[in-house]
Amino acid sequence: MNRQLPGPGAQLALDTIGGQPTGGIATTGMNVMEHAHIERLAGAAPGDYAREPERVYLAAQRALGACLIDQWIPRNPLTMGDAGYEGKDKTATTGAETVVLDGVAIDSPEAVCAHLERVVWPGLRERIASFDADARVAEILAGERATQALFGPDLLKTGYGFVDFPKFRYGAYGYANYFMAYALYPEVIESDFALQARFALLRNRAAARACVEGGLPPLYRLDHDMADSRGTLVDIRSLDRIWFPPFAECIEPMLDAGVRLMWHCDGNLMAMVPRLIEAGVSGFQGFQYEDGMDYERICGLADREGRTLLVKAGVSVTTTLPHGRPADVRRQLDWLVEAGPRTGLFLGASSSIAPGVPWANIEALVDGLWHYRRRGRG
Repeated sequence: MNRQLPGPGAQLALDTIGGQPTGGIATTGMNVMEHAHIERLAGAAPGDYAREPERVYLAAQRALGACLIDQWIPRNPLTMGDAGYEGKDKTATTGAETVVLDGVAIDSPEAVCAHLERVVWPGLRERIASFDADARVAEILAGERATQALFGPDLLKTGYGFVDFPKFRYGAYGYANYFMAYALYPEVIESDFALQARFALLRNRAAARACVEGGLPPLYRLDHDMADSRGTLVDIRSLDRIWFPPFAECIEPMLDAGVRLMWHCDGNLMAMVPRLIEAGVSGFQGFQYEDGMDYERICGLADREGRTLLVKAGVSVTTTLPHGRPADVRRQLDWLVEAGPRTGLFLGASSSIAPGVPWANIEALVDGLWHYRRRGRG
């Protein structure tokens, strides 16, 4: 990706991605949301994060012991105050009373279908017809190289945001009307997934080229919430029919390029785990253990090539960090290591660390991460 030799942290990350035995356990970047905690980690003064978010956020990542970061979102905590999310504009999934897209009021499942057919699909077909693979390759490489240059040689930037696949459209239409359309008009949703996959295939071929031609690290994280605490948001059998086939087809270019794909888990995704592996996913991140994600079982699985899964294991941001004590944080870290795979293991937090986590628990997390980075299982 650049001509500099990787530093020890980045090399530890690369060896972990490659499934090599390592002396230490690599640490992933973590999105700490409380400004005071970010500043304390970075050794910055109060108010410095709001004034210089990129510099202070990056310094905090280094203090956490991060070896790699995939999703670089240094300004994301600016949406948070001490009491949590402070976004003023409500969206389809955050309480908007009405949703209007392109002059169409999304007030029924039929309105969802009408908007897809009249607006979304024609636009998507036009993007497919005009897709410029060379421009897309250049765009990916420019973005990844710029971020890696910012990070320096000892913090590895891995892929996020430039590999596509079919997604639920609840973010645009809202949960109720979108999932009613899913249930009542499955042929429309199936057509939408298929068209999304056609465009994703073009983008993923370009992404695969970028990875090969630019020597990007061979790890990419896929991120789309498809479950809640009860299980998948729709019947898994419907996903077998209309989602998994186009998903598997459109990610093949990345697999052919030797890139390992890691899936971000939200909620109880256990029913999808074997299916994702069969499609080509070879790693998981973001476990909600309290919702039924069987960490120990997942860590014992292999990908479809027979390799040990890559696992980004994190201390729980919904139970242990906000509600536990430092001893609980240390105990969960120890369990993650003991039950985790012998190779391919990263440590961090299970998701973003919301405001309100006691500083003592952050300290315990950081101390534990550095312990395992330096000493490994020994």
